[in-house]
Amino acid sequence: MSEPNRTRARELAARSLRAGDPTGWFEPLYKEHAEGSKVVPWADLGVNPNLLEFAGAGKKALTVGCGFGDDAEQLAAWGFETTAFDISPSAIEACRRRFPESAVEYTAADLLAPPAEWTGRFDFVLEVYTLQVLPAGLRPQAIRGLAGFLKKGGKILLIARGREENDPEGSMPWPLTRRELDEFTAAGLREESFEDYLDSESPPVRRFRAVYVK
Repeated sequence: MSEPNRTRARELAARSLRAGDPTGWFEPLYKEHAEGSKVVPWADLGVNPNLLEFAGAGKKALTVGCGFGDDAEQLAAWGFETTAFDISPSAIEACRRRFPESAVEYTAADLLAPPAEWTGRFDFVLEVYTLQVLPAGLRPQAIRGLAGFLKKGGKILLIARGREENDPEGSMPWPLTRRELDEFTAAGLREESFEDYLDSESPPVRRFRAVYVK
């Protein structure tokens, strides 16, 4: 699998950052994609190969930054009562078009200002590649939001690019450091597992994959 073209996404992200609106670039990116520009670099239209299976019968799940919905659909197939959200209304519209008979509840929402009724509601939260497209200064707030979604005993599965503290941050997507993940335990969660590995992409990408429990 070759590296996706991130040029347009990076242009829009940089413009939003300069304008003081660090999450404002997602909607124009998805809107351009819907208009035929094919500019969403993570639009694989398939389940993420790094996803770990969790049994979901009778449990509620939340997919964060759901994009085009494939991971959310997989959680539903595993038996979860699944809610999936994205900050981009165009992304949510795309999910509904792709999966018109879906049992997943798709909705537009902001991780940094989520609906109050989601607090303590979910048994399982899936966070794949969302933190790595947020500036470092927003990640602690986002992680607290993720932790707040969980019921007692609930779990978060995090999948993100990883780097060492002294590695350059690089261009969006910005890899996370191990120390940044300490925010999950600071938010009251326990780290159940942590993996630091190279994935199967070409060239391989360093990933962090972790499970946190409330």
